[in-house]
Amino acid sequence: MASENDKNHRVRVAQYLRMSTDHQQYSLHNQSEFIKDYAEKNNMEIAYTYDDAGKSGVSIVGRHSLQQLLSDVEQKKIDIQAVLFYDVSRFGRFQNSDEAAYYSFLFERNGVDLIYCSEPIPTKDFPLESSVILNIKRSSAAYHSRNLSEKVFIGQVNLIKLGYHQGGMAGYGLRRLLVDENGIAKEILSFRKRKSIQTDRVILIPGPKNEIKIVNRIYDLFIENNVPEFIIAERLNEQNIPAENGTLWTRAKIHQILTNEKYIGNNIYNKTSSKLKSRLVKNPKHEWVRCDKAYKPIISKKKYNKSQEIIQLRSIHLTNEDLLEKLKQKLESNGKLSGFIIDEDDTGPSSSVYRTRFGGLLRAYTLIGYKPEHDYSYLKINEALRSFYSEIIEDFKGEILKSNCHIDEYKYAPMLYINDEFLISVLVTKCIHMKSGKLRWKVRFDNSQKADITIVIRMNSQNISPLDFYIIPKIENEYSKMCMTETNNIRLDLYRFDNLDKLLQIITRMKVRELYAA
Repeated sequence: MASENDKNHRVRVAQYLRMSTDHQQYSLHNQSEFIKDYAEKNNMEIAYTYDDAGKSGVSIVGRHSLQQLLSDVEQKKIDIQAVLFYDVSRFGRFQNSDEAAYYSFLFERNGVDLIYCSEPIPTKDFPLESSVILNIKRSSAAYHSRNLSEKVFIGQVNLIKLGYHQGGMAGYGLRRLLVDENGIAKEILSFRKRKSIQTDRVILIPGPKNEIKIVNRIYDLFIENNVPEFIIAERLNEQNIPAENGTLWTRAKIHQILTNEKYIGNNIYNKTSSKLKSRLVKNPKHEWVRCDKAYKPIISKKKYNKSQEIIQLRSIHLTNEDLLEKLKQKLESNGKLSGFIIDEDDTGPSSSVYRTRFGGLLRAYTLIGYKPEHDYSYLKINEALRSFYSEIIEDFKGEILKSNCHIDEYKYAPMLYINDEFLISVLVTKCIHMKSGKLRWKVRFDNSQKADITIVIRMNSQNISPLDFYIIPKIENEYSKMCMTETNNIRLDLYRFDNLDKLLQIITRMKVRELYAA
């Protein structure tokens, strides 16, 4: 038993607890009890507790308590000498061991040790041995997640082939029906409600008659009346007809209805993949997993095939030169170009095709020698950037929706609320030419809004297209303003990317809770 003098000189520490699913909350208690016993035996006082329940360990994104712990340590808000974890996997199952090492370094450079209570790792008196063993354990933790991911995927494939719906929302005009292991209906799952019994399954069924009527109306407008997706969305919004879950209609939502085979009863899986938060990729058709006639259709196959024919004719087999020639024709017939004008023409490719092929509409405009009506001179450059800001936000929203994520406008500030979990702020900063010939980018952060992720888009030297993207997490954003140069410090450039693909892979909602199992 510790003496009274020892108690007065206990080492102050924090404990961090994590389990990856809501069904394992009891394990947080077990971790805490084990850590408490370790602290008692080693003359430590647990002064703070941080826990992330139901969070994956393969990334720091979404683990708000770990982010807060790191922020508190870096900003000296708490006085501790170490953080206690049950084991290495509770700190994380980072797929890149360098990422785990980086976060460990952030703690250690602030004088805070990381201690894994259930795993014997040599002390700092043996740095080489400690480093080797720790890297092995980190790799082992990462391997566990990869191995589990493969097993879960095989299970998913088998369920898809049996006609069961796997993850995600049902879609407008459809509903999720919960059935037991014998296929007997139990209940219709409301928005965001999930099954609670492991052996239960979910199938899709036709939704309310009024929604089915709207879906058919969308197809008829598109096929019979040649109304493009954007205009269909506008008309439905003008008539106060809500989209799924009371949201507004967008071009992306209309396009999704016109292209998703679930409306003709087919169950398709693995069109895209992003295992363990790796980069989201579009898979070739031979890798798709499908079960035809899995559900009762709400659209005739004839209508669906006709809509696909129209959409494919807009852009199929078009080379970059073909796309630019069509863009020139639109310019000649309209006298100007915009995303709206391009999307209103149902005979040609959509604006998203140009953005994908050329890295943005402005880049495509430049290639045909078109300068938008906006004045890109110094006096009016901010107006042009606001236009660009609107375009990139719409593009980003479209990609988020494709990733099966839920997105809302944050009512307190111009930010995006993703999956009811975290806030994203987007800042566009113009390039400033100094008298010395050097380039500068000035950024002002609104830290009062506490965005979880801030995207800083630096424009190129002509201020007509993005130069790069900085994806900065809250724990690293200590600035109210910043002046960026052509060469920035290493810590800041850790968050520099050429595009937003990395962010999209991070926010993509995984379809199975078990994929995050510890």
